Amino acid sequence: MRYLASHEHAVRGTFDFPIELYYVDQNHPRYEMPFHWHMEHELILILEGSLDLSVEGETFRLEKEDCMLVGDGSVHGGVPENCVYECLVFDLERFLAGTTACGQRLLRLMEGGARLEGKFPAGTPPAELVSRLFQAMETESPGYELTTMGLLWQLWGELVTHRLYSPGPDHPRDARRTTAVKNVLRRIREDFGKPLTLEQLAAEAALEPKYFCRVFRQITGRTPISYLNYYRVECAAELLCSTGRSVTEIALECGFQDAGYFSRVFRRLKGEQPHHYRQTHKTEG
Repeated sequence: MRYLASHEHAVRGTFDFPIELYYVDQNHPRYEMPFHWHMEHELILILEGSLDLSVEGETFRLEKEDCMLVGDGSVHGGVPENCVYECLVFDLERFLAGTTACGQRLLRLMEGGARLEGKFPAGTPPAELVSRLFQAMETESPGYELTTMGLLWQLWGELVTHRLYSPGPDHPRDARRTTAVKNVLRRIREDFGKPLTLEQLAAEAALEPKYFCRVFRQITGRTPISYLNYYRVECAAELLCSTGRSVTEIALECGFQDAGYFSRVFRRLKGEQPHHYRQTHKTEG
């Protein structure tokens, strides 16, 4: 099973309750969060440590009990530091489908360009609501679905009342740049095991290479080739932990034509050689 995807399209929860809870610690294959996006909203709550989360090129430092709401379609990725965190991914439009005036008001707000997105520091009313929301999902006590729905409505009310949301892109150009980067992330996800050049990635974005490098770095914090190597290493790390293939086989499968170069890049990004990483992180069973 591959955990890494630039565009996640899995169905969350059930049709009647479209929400899914994820617990992430250093043993999770997605502990290091590559850039991706999905067409659902996501709530992230920090339990321990810290997470540097980049959303559409803006970086947020999340500490213990801070939370972040990531809007649908936003390109985001994070670098954890001794971090344990939880994520709730949910389809807001399915929640609101068929609702009365309250839901329609929220839908009109979103259709007007508003982005339900932002950081909520520990101790603030939104963060307290989110913490209770996660607790309801964790315990799954009888009636937890009703509690979850009620807390979500309270959260939306808090955001709308105090205008704790983003007005959306300042210019259509911002949306076009995000779309260009999404196209490249999708290409990397699909073809990371093949030779990929800067020129090919720039063509995928339909941008001139020099300008493409600037746009890509503004959103991801890395150059295109640096991110490509990072993504390849993350995929290789997953294979090291979940298969018995040799280091050389995994290097070739993940797009590295030279095992020595792969080991150097892997050590620079992971802090240890591939075979040591396999010994300390290998999945049991």
